[in-house]
Amino acid sequence: MLGLDGPSPPNPPRERPQPLNIVSPLLQQAAAAATGGQHHPAGSLYVVATPIGNLADITLRAVFVLGLVDAVACEDTRITGQLLRHLGLDKPLIALHQHNEQAAARGVVERLALGQRVAYASDAGTPAISDPGALLVAAVAAAGHRVLPIPGASSAVAALSAAGDTLAQGFTFIGFAPAKGAERRGWLQAAAAAPGCQVMFEAPHRIEALVTSLAEAAPQRRITLCRELTKQFETIATMAAAALPAWLAADANRARGEFVLVLHALPAAVVADDHGLPPEAERLLGPLLRELPLKQAVALAAELSGAPRNAIYQRALALRRAAEASAGDGDDGEPQDTDSA
Repeated sequence: MLGLDGPSPPNPPRERPQPLNIVSPLLQQAAAAATGGQHHPAGSLYVVATPIGNLADITLRAVFVLGLVDAVACEDTRITGQLLRHLGLDKPLIALHQHNEQAAARGVVERLALGQRVAYASDAGTPAISDPGALLVAAVAAAGHRVLPIPGASSAVAALSAAGDTLAQGFTFIGFAPAKGAERRGWLQAAAAAPGCQVMFEAPHRIEALVTSLAEAAPQRRITLCRELTKQFETIATMAAAALPAWLAADANRARGEFVLVLHALPAAVVADDHGLPPEAERLLGPLLRELPLKQAVALAAELSGAPRNAIYQRALALRRAAEASAGDGDDGEPQDTDSA
């Protein structure tokens, strides 16, 4: 098990960050020098990544572009306004968030048509990744204007870089799980059963339920949990999913903050066939289905093989349907035993 040993330090009450002692002209000169005279055309949208917790992570090019543009569209004018003040900048702000993105995008397009440069920044990290921005980018491109990314901080990529998933060949970003109900259960089961590396986000008030569900669905799956990335009380821990609930419960501070989880890719032996089941689970499932109800057969196969229960359940349904079809019973519907695993 990797991670922090002992209790986490208590998180102090959140305070409004104090303005930094930045000499703006010197910062702008350094930023301009760093860009190397690169052309930043007028009438273009600049999608600017901003820090995810540590202001020092802003790039010099982002500072230069934020100083160059005529206006800054942003997810929250209070947060972006504070960032600009930290940098010694003062720009017109345009509120553009999930509730008004389509309408606000039209205003941005109008500004671009006048030859203005406009930046877009979400509250933290790279826009349009579990944040507003995609509708704006699509509208700007459809109107024939350029969209230029200004890359920088990304919590998903930061988590991946610290996860040490040696089996990953690429990754899938799946964002936040649905909040509740059957949609959330199905989403979590699909994530647990998928063999590749996946990155997900979760809020503090749902993190306990998330790790409990992952421990039940894929107890042997290695998971890296990242909390408060780049901030003072950053925590990164890697362990089997089955150990996560107890680890989280051991210290109340571990359930605070913003979370990124990396589900490590499954070993090749666990993805040995087209059904995503290890050979041992496949070998056990057939005989168990012949002797036991579907639910019991799935539970026992999962316990004995360590394979994800949802993957075994889906395979069991397929085997049951195939058996019924070969028996010629003419029933193309669901098997009678529809107990979920």
